[in-house]
Amino acid sequence: MKLEDIKQYFNDNKDNDEVKAYLGELSAVSTDKVKGFLNTDEGKRLIQPDLDRYHNKSLESWKANNLDSLVEAELQKRNPSKSPEQLELEKLRKEIEDERKARNREVLVNKALKVAKEKNLPDGIIDYFIAENEEGTIENLSKLEEVFSQSVQSAVDSKFKENGRDIDFSNPTNKTGKIDVDSLASQVSLRQ
Repeated sequence: MKLEDIKQYFNDNKDNDEVKAYLGELSAVSTDKVKGFLNTDEGKRLIQPDLDRYHNKSLESWKANNLDSLVEAELQKRNPSKSPEQLELEKLRKEIEDERKARNREVLVNKALKVAKEKNLPDGIIDYFIAENEEGTIENLSKLEEVFSQSVQSAVDSKFKENGRDIDFSNPTNKTGKIDVDSLASQVSLRQ
């Protein structure tokens, strides 16, 4: 008997109750058959989109129901809530600290201006040299004095190199050693 003969027999006797019952048993879905099919690559490709859809729906549902409460609980754990009195106390502490810093800065500015005046430094840039304490401010001003003095000395030296250092005190008409401004001015044609 060949497969073709069996197919022909089932086709010819399809109205027979025994053939219907036998074919029904063969085509019946069983757990073992389904599991066997789902373990194949074709079965996995068939079921994976449904599994993904089910998983995503479950995840979204879980997020909607639980995530906010979990995040809130973690925030409460990391940052315990403070009473209004505690918040007000923190605000007052901050204001007091800011006032203390402002007074300290004012004292430092006054001290810096005094030191700058003593050292003949320009006072328009003092704010840039104020530190957190008096020692730091004085140290910054000392550095400014050093750099400023070097800069002034360099400018003076440059002018002396340009014009020379010696002043000619010898005037044939003036034997006293005093400088005659009129004669010097006439020599350089400033006044006539």
